[in-house]
Amino acid sequence: MSNEIEIGRGKRGRRAYSFDDVAVVPSRRTRDPQDVSVGWQIDAYYVDTPVLAAPMDSVMSPATAIRLGELGGIGVLDLEGLWTRYEDPEPLLQEIAELDGRDVTARMQEIYSRPIVPELITQRLQEIRAGGVTVAGKLSPQRTQEHWRTVVEAGVDLFVIRGTTVSAEHVSSTAEPLNLKRFIYELDVPVVVGGAGTYTAALHLMRTGAAGVLVGFGGGAAHTTRTSLGIHTPMATAVADVAAARRDYLDESGGRYVHVIADGGVGRSGDLVKAIACGADAVMLGSSLARAEEAPGRGWHWGSEAHHPQLPRGERVRVGTVGSLEQILHGPSDQPDGTVNLVGALRRAMATTGYSDLKEFQRVEVVVSPYTPNNNR
Repeated sequence: MSNEIEIGRGKRGRRAYSFDDVAVVPSRRTRDPQDVSVGWQIDAYYVDTPVLAAPMDSVMSPATAIRLGELGGIGVLDLEGLWTRYEDPEPLLQEIAELDGRDVTARMQEIYSRPIVPELITQRLQEIRAGGVTVAGKLSPQRTQEHWRTVVEAGVDLFVIRGTTVSAEHVSSTAEPLNLKRFIYELDVPVVVGGAGTYTAALHLMRTGAAGVLVGFGGGAAHTTRTSLGIHTPMATAVADVAAARRDYLDESGGRYVHVIADGGVGRSGDLVKAIACGADAVMLGSSLARAEEAPGRGWHWGSEAHHPQLPRGERVRVGTVGSLEQILHGPSDQPDGTVNLVGALRRAMATTGYSDLKEFQRVEVVVSPYTPNNNR
């Protein structure tokens, strides 16, 4: 049965669902939460929780990346952010937090116009390495060819290529684009790429040899992509579509498994639960971790799209502070709204529906929910 809807006589659109539109259904079995495993392994790297931190200056510094690693996740540092442009970015992070709303975008464009310093890329990654945790750094597709060698020589464990959207086939009349397949083939480091929002785009990214695909486009708390470009991928449908691409690529490749990582729209614990239920192996969290006391954004949140020099597609948003990084991930919680103890909520949801690990939980029954985003409790 087709789920296409007629928009007008000349156009049809496929019905897509966000995390707010779906709900997880209990089964005939329940478990104790302490008997549930939420561990996740990508390539040679095993972590206790399926959580990566988004490479945003409001979320990750070298210190918070180390702390997240100690708590069982993976912190991804933005290698085009303030930490690789300035020796000491703390005064600038404080300034951004204190800027008047009318001046934010223009001032951020000025701050981020300083060139990236390759020596600082090396220094920051070595700082994380010294913390004894998995080292992950992000470059955009536009900067990868310029800085990838510095990143690899600094000893990165996971190389993340993340943009608003990343395709396996970029066409340009002015410059030679990044050849993802050749680039990934020549690296000895696992590469995670994205975002992708469709089955076809994700399947092509998987064929490049990527270890993981980030799913999401324009759905983050600090994005304005939907209003500025008119482009958006509702996350429940996007994750399920990319999970189908993972399944088909597994057959096509003779058993090569590519991890699906939900990146965007995962603001609260219920969104994390539904991301895994729709087929994700892990989630990349931005605003959720920007609420931590240790977060560099000091209660504010923004991404690289917010200071684009020609067309900003994001903004600085107030997310507040709800607790320490440890409380946000593992509790205890004194908030009933899903902002604290995210991993504990995932454990309880898996236990309530009777599943013992993440792979099993991907098979849980999901229904289209009757609730609306403003009345979803």
